[in-house]
Amino acid sequence: MASTIKRGAYPNDEKEFRGQALEKLFRAGQDLQYLLDQGYKIKGASTFVGNHYLLSERQRLALTRSVSSKAAIQSRKDRELLKIPAGSVVNIDGFNTIITLEVALSDSLLLSCMDGTIRDLAALRGTYRVIDKTERALFLMGKMLERYEIAKAVIYLDSPVSNSGRLKQKILEIWEEFRFEVQVEVIHNVDTVLEKLENVITSDAIILDKCKGWINLNKKILEEMMEDCTCIDLSDFRNKEKGRS
Repeated sequence: MASTIKRGAYPNDEKEFRGQALEKLFRAGQDLQYLLDQGYKIKGASTFVGNHYLLSERQRLALTRSVSSKAAIQSRKDRELLKIPAGSVVNIDGFNTIITLEVALSDSLLLSCMDGTIRDLAALRGTYRVIDKTERALFLMGKMLERYEIAKAVIYLDSPVSNSGRLKQKILEIWEEFRFEVQVEVIHNVDTVLEKLENVITSDAIILDKCKGWINLNKKILEEMMEDCTCIDLSDFRNKEKGRS
């Protein structure tokens, strides 16, 4: 039986992502995007900004996941697929997509990011186990994919991540009821495979910058199938600051 787990919950989130702390994060986001627009790499720029604003590790992670350069945002939006033809094959970044939905179902912190994606701060670092939210997350994915009238879903799981084989069996079990073919691939190099494909479902920035076309599935699910979730809007730091002047 799956354990009852609140995926992605951290005790300091109420303090670090509210009030003055959030306003400081908005200012840091402004500065980070400026540096990215000048060509600085995200790692060095985020370290500099994080040190300047004395941000916690979790706040720094939020910045790196939510902020992108203007060029990257435009490139991703240009390849975002708002509609896909019926009968298509979709290629899914499994852990990336499922974990975000598990976090949403746990009412833990999510980020509405500058490129339009929804990202989490779970940071599981290669460890994963099926929890009580997993089946519901898979069901919501299946229902939305069925609405697209796809012919086939190929879901890729990273083999080095713990319990990838168990999750594969859970996917096959839950998605058996839906009207599309299901294929689960447990492989070592998921990012490398997906970045060459089309109809990709992910919020991974590295894949989004290289794939031929992508579908913002989790955002669609959260907007249409989940009434309540804890999502901090970090999508436009400049407008947030203007609104507070």
